[in-house]
Amino acid sequence: MQQLYKRMFLKASVAILALGSSVTHAAGPAVGRPNVLFLFSDDQQHDTIHALGNGVIKTPNIDRLVNSGVTFTNAYIMGGSCPAVCSPSRASLFTGRTLWNLENQGEYGYEMSEQYKTLPQVFREAGYTTFGTGKNEPGKNGAFNRSFSTGDKILFAGMSNHFRLRLYPYSPTGQYTKDMIEAIQGKHSSEVYADACIEFLEKQADVKKPFFAYVAFQAPHDPRQSPPEYRAMYKDQDMPVPESFMPKHPFDNGMLKIRDEKLAPFPRTKEVIQKNIADYYALITHMDAQIGRILETLEKTGQIENTIIVFTSDNGLAIGQHGLMGKQNVYDSGVHVPFIIAGPNIPQNQKRDQLCYIYDIDPTLCDLAGLKTPDTFEYKSLSDVIARPDAPFRGHLYFAFMSWQRSVRDGRYHLIEYCVSGTRHTQLFDLQDDPHETRNLAGDPDYADELAKLRALLLKDRVELNDGNTPFPLTDKQGKDFWSTFDSTPDTQCP
Repeated sequence: MQQLYKRMFLKASVAILALGSSVTHAAGPAVGRPNVLFLFSDDQQHDTIHALGNGVIKTPNIDRLVNSGVTFTNAYIMGGSCPAVCSPSRASLFTGRTLWNLENQGEYGYEMSEQYKTLPQVFREAGYTTFGTGKNEPGKNGAFNRSFSTGDKILFAGMSNHFRLRLYPYSPTGQYTKDMIEAIQGKHSSEVYADACIEFLEKQADVKKPFFAYVAFQAPHDPRQSPPEYRAMYKDQDMPVPESFMPKHPFDNGMLKIRDEKLAPFPRTKEVIQKNIADYYALITHMDAQIGRILETLEKTGQIENTIIVFTSDNGLAIGQHGLMGKQNVYDSGVHVPFIIAGPNIPQNQKRDQLCYIYDIDPTLCDLAGLKTPDTFEYKSLSDVIARPDAPFRGHLYFAFMSWQRSVRDGRYHLIEYCVSGTRHTQLFDLQDDPHETRNLAGDPDYADELAKLRALLLKDRVELNDGNTPFPLTDKQGKDFWSTFDSTPDTQCP
């Protein structure tokens, strides 16, 4: 694959220069436009790729993507409006909308208003065949079928046992009823979804119509089940304990007693965390092998030279960091995710450290395919950043988790504010000198200016993003309690 991409890069040397200066939005037929393969993992930390510095994990196929494309090292999600962070994150990915502008979310940000075109819908309406498999949460009642013209092995749920699956075939009518469910036992979910994608790619090989294929893996989401031969690759005692490991979180962050936090006993022990990490890495390595099968199919069918490949994840995960296990937080480990793009007109083996959201991929893919970006997309195209390593982009990012946590980070510092049960806590971390967020600087007078600057950004984005004006969907309280406490309570606690 790398040799193929080298040839592609040489052919595209002039085109990539043009990409950074102007992007056309052609209105002609789809024939000749690039395919898109979107690989989406579930709950994957940003630092779980061997080629990006993790010497313990084995990810040879994701490494190939790193070597063949551009990796965004500071890619983030915006946070979560409910405990199931994956749901609003996926809704934002599909609609290109921010957390407070996702109307008709349903209970967990699940359904998406028809007034917003989804990313695959844009490609479908431009003449692409759009295919979806795996964990899909644009909602099965309408949004899935306006997004995808075909698909198979679809999970309309947040999680399941990896070896006992209840999946739907694609319904041309858009109606998905329980009698359609196919029970699959004994084969791992990552293999099932890879099989479905491979079958689609093989059928697509002789079709001139371009495709948009979306593969939403359940891995490495718990339950942390992988085939025995993959689990055997990792010994518990060899797993490094996170530098920010704690037996328990130092204060109430509003989410200490939920399901995710009960995946390990209290207080946390290093041995339990090592076992969880080994389980987690085995799931990622097994998923990586399935990605390799998909890439091999693209090569064999002659489609890889004209296919843009995206790899990213819906959110991060703690697994022992700060005494937490889940993703219901805005620590760097919870919102920082892997993000790689490779393909025609994409430089090889390059990194970009500009701050971005993974949802910036929506207008980016439209640009790369020459499609008009819908006016409803609220994120920014990364086209200039892909073309030019020094291209300016975002100066800071804003994060939120439900009604308890708000956060902002710039190029170096990360501020987290908590308002739980009328009590305020503040954390300030220097991500350059302390990337694992182990030293809270909020109470240090030497950092008072940095704290004030980030708080000003927090208040600015509060207004610009409608935070508090449009409550999160679970209850009317969410989106309001944080700011009422923040505005009325002096910050006297900085643990």
